[in-house]
Amino acid sequence: MSIQDLEKIFQDKIDNEIKIEPKDWMPEAYRKTNIRQISQHAHSEVVGMLPEGNWISRAPSLKRKAILIAKVQDEGGHGLYLYSSAETLGSTRDEMIADLHSGKAKYSSIFNYPSLTWADMGAIGWLVDGAAILNQVMLCRTSYGPYARAMVRICKEESFHQRQGFESLLVLSRGTEEQKAMCQDAINRWWWPSLMMFGPKDSESTNSDQSMKWKIKRKTNDELRQQFIDMIAEQIKVLGMTLPDADLKWNEEKKHYDFGEINWDEFWNVVKGNGPCNKQRLAARNKAHNEGAWVREAAVAYAEKKKHKQQKAA
Repeated sequence: MSIQDLEKIFQDKIDNEIKIEPKDWMPEAYRKTNIRQISQHAHSEVVGMLPEGNWISRAPSLKRKAILIAKVQDEGGHGLYLYSSAETLGSTRDEMIADLHSGKAKYSSIFNYPSLTWADMGAIGWLVDGAAILNQVMLCRTSYGPYARAMVRICKEESFHQRQGFESLLVLSRGTEEQKAMCQDAINRWWWPSLMMFGPKDSESTNSDQSMKWKIKRKTNDELRQQFIDMIAEQIKVLGMTLPDADLKWNEEKKHYDFGEINWDEFWNVVKGNGPCNKQRLAARNKAHNEGAWVREAAVAYAEKKKHKQQKAA
């Protein structure tokens, strides 16, 4: 068959909601787009462990410590599912991790901001994971089968993370004046970076149209961002807190909230590696990778020894 015939069969599958599987023919651009997106998603899960892991030893109670440990473990697992999904497209885990550690590969810009107080653990759970869920629920229906299936479990766990974050902030919002102030401060600092998580506005998103055609994405960046704002603007009323946006108000005609202009200069600065914690995050990942080399070597040696023993017994 010609390339044109193969492309038609491929697009017909997508149009008919049939998942693309690893052994199916696919355009090289589709393969590369999925590798880029899935590996960046995996990197985000792994790097996202850092700002939270920093607070495990300083959690205010055993209950909070157990919840945070469980959450960080979940994120490590999400990274493993996603790296495995990307490997089915022909990329190796070593290649993906090397790209992360060299700075070639990107991850979510949100994780380049510091977690300064305990309230940040609640704000990250509620806002950051809340924004992630809107993206990820959509990805349960993405056209590439292994990615879509990995997202089902990830979304279930991320829903817990968001509820945990909101509950943590709710407790602070009903506490002392100092706790209320800490809660509001965390919301103020994480609000705008959370809006940036959805990526550039649609007019500047170079890959969005093709990703929509291939059903890698189901909604545009701006659509998801608006959905998130509408959700959080209502939920924050329960906390008795405010969002740091003087332009935020309900638009009766549009049936959506209007909101202020995002600082896109800051967004692109962080994406390019100049955020508050970019260098710190990559240094931490490289350090952990280098210091863990002996564990990987031991695991390989053990696997080889076990394989040799089984062959000898046979």
